[in-house]
Amino acid sequence: MEDPRQIHISDYNYPLPDERIAKFPIAQRDHSKLLVYRKGEVSEDLFYHLPDYLPKGALMVFNNTKVIQARLHFRKDTGALIEIFLLEPAEPADYEQMFQTDGHCAWYCLVGNLKKWKKEPLTRVVNVREKTITVTAVRGEVHGTSHRIDLQWDGDVSFADVIDAMGELPIPPYLNRETQESDKTTYQTVYSKIKGSVAAPTAGLHFTSEVLTALDEQGIEREELTLHVGAGTFRPVKSERIEGHEMHTEYISVRRDTVEKLIRHDACAIAVGTTSVRTLESLYYMGLKVLRHPEITEEQLHVAQWEPYEIVNSEKRIVNSVEALKALAAWMDARGLEVLHSSTQIIIAPGYEYKIVKMLVTNFHQPQSTLLLLVSAFVKGDWHKIYDYALAHDFRFLSYGDSSLLIP
Repeated sequence: MEDPRQIHISDYNYPLPDERIAKFPIAQRDHSKLLVYRKGEVSEDLFYHLPDYLPKGALMVFNNTKVIQARLHFRKDTGALIEIFLLEPAEPADYEQMFQTDGHCAWYCLVGNLKKWKKEPLTRVVNVREKTITVTAVRGEVHGTSHRIDLQWDGDVSFADVIDAMGELPIPPYLNRETQESDKTTYQTVYSKIKGSVAAPTAGLHFTSEVLTALDEQGIEREELTLHVGAGTFRPVKSERIEGHEMHTEYISVRRDTVEKLIRHDACAIAVGTTSVRTLESLYYMGLKVLRHPEITEEQLHVAQWEPYEIVNSEKRIVNSVEALKALAAWMDARGLEVLHSSTQIIIAPGYEYKIVKMLVTNFHQPQSTLLLLVSAFVKGDWHKIYDYALAHDFRFLSYGDSSLLIP
C-alpha cells in the first residue's frame, strides 16, 4: 500500500462559493439530488430512487449515532458568556453510562471565552422535567487542546435530561448562523439512537422511513454500527503535507452480529457516510491485530492514524478481509463480547486500498479536507469529475446539501 504522507493538501482544493453551501435542508429529505458515479460515468437523479441503483441482497451499513446538545452556556456575574463544548466523556468514560449518570460527570471540552474564566465555579439554574436545578461547572486540567470540566447538579435527573434542557445543538460552523429549533429534527438521522456525537453523520440525513422501506423491498440487508462523530471532523488540514495533520480519535461500537453479517456478505458492504467507512475499514485492521497478538485488549485495538499503511507494508502475506473479520469475531467470542467498544484515528487518503466498503453514499465535502481525501481514495483519484459535475449542475454542498452514490 502506498504511503500518502507526502500528499500536498493544495492538490485537493476546488472553488466553493458561499451560496453553494446549503444553510438549511430542503423540505423533504429524500427529494434531495443524488449524483451517481458509476465506473467513471456521472449522472443524476433524486435521492428516493437510491434503492434502484443497489444490487439485490447487498448489505448496507448505517451509523446510528445521535447528536447531543453539546454547547452549554454559562453567564458570569460580570456578564461574560462562557461556552463549554462537550467533546469526549472523561468520567465515566463510557458513553452509555455517561448519559445515565446522576449528579456528577466530567467531560473534556473546548471552552469559548476562556480568558474571562478565572477558574471560579460557574453556575446556571435550569428547569428539567418540571424541576428547578442548579448546574455547576468546575474547570480542571488541560487535556491536549481541551480542558477537563466537572459538572455537578442537584435533583434526581440524568445527564441526558440536563443537556436536553440546557444544551444547544452544535450545527457546523460553516453554516454561519444560530442553531434553530428546526435543527433539532433536521440535523438528526431518522434512525439515530445512541447519544454521543457533536456532529451528524450527514450522508444519513437524506434517508426517510419510505426510503428505508424501499431498501427492504429491494432485498437490501440493513445493519447499524456506532461511531460518535467528534468536532475534529470539521478541523481543516493546515499543514502543507498530510503527514503534518493529526487525525482526531473517534469512538466506535460494533455488535458481534454485525461482524457476522459482514462475514456472510464476503466482507462487502455499502457504507452510508464517511463515518461508517472509517468504522468498517478499521475492523479489518483490528482483525489483523488480533491475528498478530491474540491476547490484545479492546483498548489496544485502537487504529492509529498511519497504522493501516504500516501494518499492510509489514505483513509477510496478504490477509483477506473475511479472514481478518473471522479472527475478530473469534476474539470477541473468546471474551464473551456481544459488542466491541474501541476507537479509531484512521486516515484514508489516496494510496489506501479499501478492504470492506464497495459502494459509498456520501455528501459533498469541504475543499482541502480529510473527507475529500477519503472520497478521492475511493474513486481512485477521479474526484474532480464528480465535483466539477456537482458544481456545474447546481448541487448543494456540505452537511445540509445533496448526496452522491459512488460505485468505483
